[in-house]
Amino acid sequence: MASKPTGAGARTSRPKSSGGRPNFRDRAVVIRTYDFGEADRIIVLLTHHHGLVRAVAKGVRRAKSRFGSRLQHFVDLDVQFYEGRNLHTISQADTVGYYGAHIIDDYERYTAACAALEAAEKLALDTDPYFYEALVAAFRDFQHEPPTRVLDRFFLQAMAHSGWAPSLFDCAQCGTPGPHHAFHPAIGGAACHECRPPGAAEVDPETLHHLWLLAHGHPSTPTPVQEAEGHRLAIAHLQWHIERKVTALAVMDQ
Repeated sequence: MASKPTGAGARTSRPKSSGGRPNFRDRAVVIRTYDFGEADRIIVLLTHHHGLVRAVAKGVRRAKSRFGSRLQHFVDLDVQFYEGRNLHTISQADTVGYYGAHIIDDYERYTAACAALEAAEKLALDTDPYFYEALVAAFRDFQHEPPTRVLDRFFLQAMAHSGWAPSLFDCAQCGTPGPHHAFHPAIGGAACHECRPPGAAEVDPETLHHLWLLAHGHPSTPTPVQEAEGHRLAIAHLQWHIERKVTALAVMDQ
């Protein structure tokens, strides 16, 4: 059963620091990092209440950094920021939950989790807590569930939250009840014989049922063929609607 996103209870007040700069705290996960200067690092974080935040963590590449080791992927963080014009500054980062041990040591889990991070960055909206919560829930699920299943559930539920949920039973174009044997993201998912567009994928209706179960948070035990087919459909639907490729998926599917 999928973990359910839960509220983070983040503190979002903006008191003035002793130097006069506004500051705020929020829960966050690291999306990407860039080396900056000799010892600093730019961190892109997905926060609970402030959407995507770009911030500089000063001195974190030094061996004696107070919190550099915490600013990594697959960690649920409580972060304090000082506001800046183009970049905020991270002044403190505390670990709330660490999920990396069972992810970074497993190639398939690691690439799937990276794909979830990349997709969340492309889908996230300002001040919407959903994607932060969904990522933390996915990190928990990656600990013990098949990674492809966790990733596809994350994709399907994230697309539903964004208004792009594929139709997985009724025909996406005319509404004729299924099950159907074709799928195409351009029309919104499953297609009946009359509405099937050129280039639609021929699919096993049980594959669409597997995706429906994932999308609604129910357990699913597909065959390997159905899981692989469903994974391809979930990717195709996601990338069609965001109009770009998720780079980590190419690595995952090698």
